[in-house]
Amino acid sequence: MKWADSGRKRMHDGANSLGNLMVEGFHYFGLFAIGAATAWASVMAFMGMVDKGQASIDDILLLFIYLELGAMVGIYFKTNHLPIRFLLYIAITALTRYLIGDVSHHRPPDAGLLYLCGGIFLLSLSVLAVRVASNKFPSSKVLDATGDVVGEGDK
Repeated sequence: MKWADSGRKRMHDGANSLGNLMVEGFHYFGLFAIGAATAWASVMAFMGMVDKGQASIDDILLLFIYLELGAMVGIYFKTNHLPIRFLLYIAITALTRYLIGDVSHHRPPDAGLLYLCGGIFLLSLSVLAVRVASNKFPSSKVLDATGDVVGEGDK
């Protein structure tokens, strides 16, 4: 029955390797697609500003959102870790962009203004909480660029 165990192990290892190849292939395809879409959208937004002959603060903040998305994709590509702080930064920038656009169109202040400011404040507190938690409770596993564990506690 040793031949059955060795056959089972070979089949398991082959299926595991094929599954890892398919998952990693989809992972890289998705990252390249998101990166390309972000680059295309930022170029189109910039070209729209050039066509208008001016850039508003809304336009500039939109470019910052694209920049953060691109940085997030780059970091995820290199480390296989999704930096949650970048998502929070994007959300803060998006709410700020909406707030500035709302105020610049001379709408009368209402409760919506307070909600937006409260949302920005809560997101800022979330960034602080994530920073404090990552410093106080660092990850025990460090991964290299290939996703392999480098060592326990090494940084």
